[in-house]
Amino acid sequence: MYRGRRLRMNPTIRSLVRETRLCVEDLIYPIFVVEGEGIKEPIDTMPGQYRYSIDRLPALLDEMKRLGVRACLLFGIPARKDACGSEAYAPDGVVQRAIQAIKRWDPTMYVIADVCMCEYTDHGHCGILDACGRVKNDETVRYLEKIALSYAKAGVDMVAPSDMMDGRIGAIRHALDAAGYPYVPIMAYSAKYASSFYGPFREAAHSAPGFGDRKAYQMDPGNAKEAMREMAADIEEGADAIIIKPALPYLDILSAASNRFDVPLCAYNVSGEYAMLMAAIEKGWMKPDVVEESLLCMKRAGADMIITYFALDVAKRLANEK
Repeated sequence: MYRGRRLRMNPTIRSLVRETRLCVEDLIYPIFVVEGEGIKEPIDTMPGQYRYSIDRLPALLDEMKRLGVRACLLFGIPARKDACGSEAYAPDGVVQRAIQAIKRWDPTMYVIADVCMCEYTDHGHCGILDACGRVKNDETVRYLEKIALSYAKAGVDMVAPSDMMDGRIGAIRHALDAAGYPYVPIMAYSAKYASSFYGPFREAAHSAPGFGDRKAYQMDPGNAKEAMREMAADIEEGADAIIIKPALPYLDILSAASNRFDVPLCAYNVSGEYAMLMAAIEKGWMKPDVVEESLLCMKRAGADMIITYFALDVAKRLANEK
C-alpha cells in the first residue's frame, strides 16, 4: 500500500523531498521612480508599495541588498508628457538618472528597465498614434529603439520591452548591437494579455489610456496558441528571456512555454494579483503565507524568475526560515 504520509511527517522530511523551491534569488522587485526630491509616496491601490524619488532610492537599495533581492525592474513617472513620449528616451530622463544613481550606490544590483511609452505619452497609449487614434506599429518601434538605447547608455543591465509591437525585439537587438551594446540582454514581454489585473499599476504609474483600450496590441485572454506564436517570434528575433504577464491567470501559458521553449521564463505577478492578496491578508481572510504558495505555483509551472511586488516581504520570511 502506498503511504505518502511517510514523507510528510515532519518539517525536515518535507523539506528533503520538496520538488519545487522558492528562493530569494528568483525574485525581481519593481520600483516606481518619480521626479522630485524627498519623495516616498504610498500607492493607494497597492498597500505597502511606494513611488520613490531618486534621492530616496539608497535606503531601499540597502534593504534589498540586506534581504538578498539583487534585481529590480524600473518604471519611470515623468513630470512632463507629450504625444511622442520624449521623456522616455531623454538622456536626463527619470529612469536614465535612476539607472545611473543605482549603479553608483550599488554596482552589483541588476537593473532591468521597462521599455514602453504609456507612462510618458499624454494619451496614455504605448506608441505613436495616427489621425484616428490608432497606434502606428512601425513608427512606434523606432521610438522603442531610442528608449532601449538610452537605457543602455545610462548603464542598464537588461531591457524589457513591454509594448507588444510587432518586430520590436529584432529592431531593438539590432540597435543595441550597432551602438556597441551586444551584451545588453532583452527580456521580452512576449505573452502580455489585455488584462483587467493591471488596474492598480496604471494608477501607480499614471499610465491609464486617455481613451479606448489596449486590446488592439495586447493579447486576447482567450488565446493560448497565439501566445506560442508571439514567444516563438520574439525568440527568433533575439529575445534572451520571455515574460508571461499576468502570472496566476495564465499558468497554463507559462507551463506550455516551459515545455516548448528553451529560454529563461519570467512570470510577472502583476499589481492586481498583489492587490487582491493584500486585501485578503489585511482583512484576515487569508494568512500571509498564501503569497509564497501563489509564487511557488509559478515556479512549479516553469518560471525561472518572478517579478513581484511581494519580493521584499517574501525575502524577509525566507530569511526567518533559515
